[in-house]
Amino acid sequence: MKNTPNILGIDFGTSNSAAGINLNGSPFIIELEPGEQTLPTSVFFDFENRKTMFGRPANCALINGYDGRYMRSFKSILGTSLMHEPRRIMGETLTFVEIIARFLQTIKTRAEDICHTQFHYALSGRPVHFYSNDAERDVQALRDLHECYERAGFQDVKFLNEPEAAALAAGPLPEGATNLIIDIGGGTSDFSVFQTNGNQTNIIASFGARIGGTNFDKSISFDHVMPLMGRGTQIRKELGNDLLTAPNAIYQDLATWEKIPFLYNVATLHNVDQMIRDGVYPKLFERLKTIISEQFGHELAFAVENAKITLNLRDNHVTPIDLNFIEHDLATTLESKDLGTSLGGYATSIGDTANETLRIANLTPEEIDTIIFVGGSSQMSAVQAEFTARFPRAKQKHQAAFTGVIEGLALATAYPFYD
Repeated sequence: MKNTPNILGIDFGTSNSAAGINLNGSPFIIELEPGEQTLPTSVFFDFENRKTMFGRPANCALINGYDGRYMRSFKSILGTSLMHEPRRIMGETLTFVEIIARFLQTIKTRAEDICHTQFHYALSGRPVHFYSNDAERDVQALRDLHECYERAGFQDVKFLNEPEAAALAAGPLPEGATNLIIDIGGGTSDFSVFQTNGNQTNIIASFGARIGGTNFDKSISFDHVMPLMGRGTQIRKELGNDLLTAPNAIYQDLATWEKIPFLYNVATLHNVDQMIRDGVYPKLFERLKTIISEQFGHELAFAVENAKITLNLRDNHVTPIDLNFIEHDLATTLESKDLGTSLGGYATSIGDTANETLRIANLTPEEIDTIIFVGGSSQMSAVQAEFTARFPRAKQKHQAAFTGVIEGLALATAYPFYD
C-alpha cells in the first residue's frame, strides 16, 4: 500500500462512520451523504419496498414507522459468535459479516462516485482494543473486520489505532510537548500519548477499554426509563404467595443498541405475557409488551440518547423524555444529577484507562502538557470533569468531535510507514 493513490481512509464507528483521502497533503473528508461528513452506522431493511437503506435514510425509516428491520451499533458485535449466525431477512440468509460488508461497500461505492476513482485498498481505523479483557475475542474481532472489508470489495486493508490517527490530525502543538489523545466514541475509549517533532508524530503509548457512548445510553435507559416498563417491580411466583423481582435480562438487552433486534421474537413475547399475568403492576409490563410487539426498542433508545445529548449541551438541569409512542401522555424527565449517577462509574473507569496508558508510557499526569478530546462521547460533562481533575495542569484542546479520526486516517493514506 506504499504511496498508493487509491487508498481510502475509513473510520468505521459504532455510531457514525466517515471516509477520506489525502488530497495534496491535506485531509479531504468525503460527503457520503449530501452536505454531511459522517454517515450513521445504521441499516434498515424495508420489507414493503424490498430495499436496504443505510445511514440517515435508515434512521428516518425507523422514525417514520416503516415496516422492516433496523440495526445500529453492529460494530459492537465484532468478535462474538453472533457475527456468523445466519438470519433470514427479506428472503435472504445473511450474517452480520455480510451486513457490515454491505455497509462498507456502500461507503466504497459512494466514495468512488464522488472521487471518480477506484479504491482497491482501505486504511481503516480500529480501537486499540475491541475487548480489553479478552485477548482471544480481541483478535477475533479484528479478523472479523478484516473479512468484512474483503467482502466489501477491497483487495487489502490495513489498520491504524484510532487515537493514533487522531494524533496525526491534532494540529499545531508545541515542539517536544507531551500530549494525550482522549478518543471516546460510541463503543470504546482509546488513548495515545504522543509528541510532535517537526512534521513527525511520535506515538509513545496507546491503550483503550470497551466503554463508550452506547454504554452511557444503556446505563441511563436502565436506571431511569426501564422502571416505567416494570424493571425492579415484583412478580408473583406461579405457586405460593412469594414475590420475585422482575428479571433484569430483558431490560438490559432492551437498553443495549445492538441487542434490541434479538428481542423481537415469540419467546420474548411469551415471557412478557407471563410477566403481565403474574406482575403486581401489570400495566408496566403491558408497556414492555407494546415495545416488543410494535418493535419500538430503537425509538426508545433514540429518545434516551437525544435526552442525554440535550441535557449535556444546555444550561438547564432537566430535560423531558417523550415516550408518547409507547403510551398516550407517557413521559419522564432526565436531570443533571441523573447523568452524574449513571455515568460517574464509567467516567472513573475511563480515567483509570487513561492512567494505565500513562503507566505504559512511564509518565505521570503532571508530565502531560495538553489533553485533546476527540469523539462525541468525550464531550460529556462527566467525562470532561474527570479529566480536568486528573490533569489539572494540562491545557485542554477540543478536536472535531466526529471527524478527528478520519482526518488522521486520510492524512495517513499517503504515509509509507503504515505498511
